[in-house]
Amino acid sequence: MNNLPTIGVMLGDVTGIGPEIAAKVLASSALRGTANLVVIGDARVLDLGIRDAGVALPYTRYTSIDEVRFPRADVPLVDLGNVDPARFTRGQSSPESGKLTGDTLKGMIDLALADKLDGICFAPLNKGAMHQGGWKFHDEHQMFAKLTGHCGFFGEMNVIKEFSTFRVTSHVALKEAVTMISPERITAAIELAQNTLRAAGREKPRIGVAALNPHCGENGLFGDEEIRIIRPTVDQLRASGIDCVGPVSSDAIFLKALRGEYDGVVMMYHDQGQIATKLLGFNKGVTVTAGLRTVFTTPAHGTAYDIVGQGKADPGAMEHAIRLAIQLASGRIAAQRATPARAA
Repeated sequence: MNNLPTIGVMLGDVTGIGPEIAAKVLASSALRGTANLVVIGDARVLDLGIRDAGVALPYTRYTSIDEVRFPRADVPLVDLGNVDPARFTRGQSSPESGKLTGDTLKGMIDLALADKLDGICFAPLNKGAMHQGGWKFHDEHQMFAKLTGHCGFFGEMNVIKEFSTFRVTSHVALKEAVTMISPERITAAIELAQNTLRAAGREKPRIGVAALNPHCGENGLFGDEEIRIIRPTVDQLRASGIDCVGPVSSDAIFLKALRGEYDGVVMMYHDQGQIATKLLGFNKGVTVTAGLRTVFTTPAHGTAYDIVGQGKADPGAMEHAIRLAIQLASGRIAAQRATPARAA
C-alpha cells in the first residue's frame, strides 16, 4: 500500500447520469497517481456507465475492500451486486433506486468509520427518491450526520474556483429559515467556514457574511436582523481573530467574492448562494458535507434526467469533486500525522 489517500467512488443513482460521468473520469488519466480510487457499487451499473460514456475502463471485481491492493494500473471495484439497471426506467425517479442508493452509501460510510476509506465521493443522487425509498432525511447531509454519529453543527459547503459558500440554514422552508437565524447558528457557520477553508489549504481565509434582508434592511426599515443579530455576531468573531466581515447585502456580496475579496461566503439561507454558485460554475461546482468526521464530496448538479443515456453529460464537476475529496482527505491525514500521540 502506498501513502496516498483511499477515496471511495459511488456511481450515483442508476436512473441518472452518475454512472456515465464517473466512468468518464475514471477512464481518463486526469487523476492518475493522485489517490487510491476504488469504486463501491454494482459491476452492472459501472458497465452501464462505461457504455453510456463510450470509454474503455479496465477494472477488477472484488467482494471485499480488504482484497484490494495499490498501486495498480486498473480500477478496483468492490461489487455489492445490489443494483440491477434492468429493473429501472432510466431518466425517471424510483423509490427502489433511491433506497439502494442509500444502502450503498451506508455501506461506504461503514468502511470509512472502519478506517478503510479516507473519503467518499458520490455521483449525483435523487433526494426525493431516497426519501421515498425509506431514507427519511431532508437531504443526504442529514443522513451522513446520523450515520456517522455526529453531534453539533455541520453544513453544506459549495465550492467553485472563485469562492466557497456556507449556510446558516439549508434545506428548510424559507419561512422557517428566517426564524432559525440566531447568533449561535451564525457563529457555527462562520467557524465551520474558517476551519474547512483552512483544511482546504487557505491558511488565513477571508469570509464575507451575507445579510438576510434586501439592502441589509435599510437600517431597520424592512428588517432588523442585521442590526440585532448578524452584525454583533460578526463583530464578536472578528474580534476573536477570524477574518470575517458583514453583513454584506446579497446583491453585492457575490460580486465582491468574484473579484477575490472573499475566499468564503456565509449565507443565511439555501438559494441565497446556490443561485450564484450554479450560475458561475454549474459543470464545475462541488458540494461538500462540512464538519463531519468523514470527507464527503459530490458534484453540485443533479441527476440530469433529460440527457440520461445520451453520452453527453459533462464530467467536469465529478472530476473536481474527486479532486477535492483527495485534497481534504490528504489534509486530514497530514494533520493526524502532525499531532503527537497521547501517552497511554
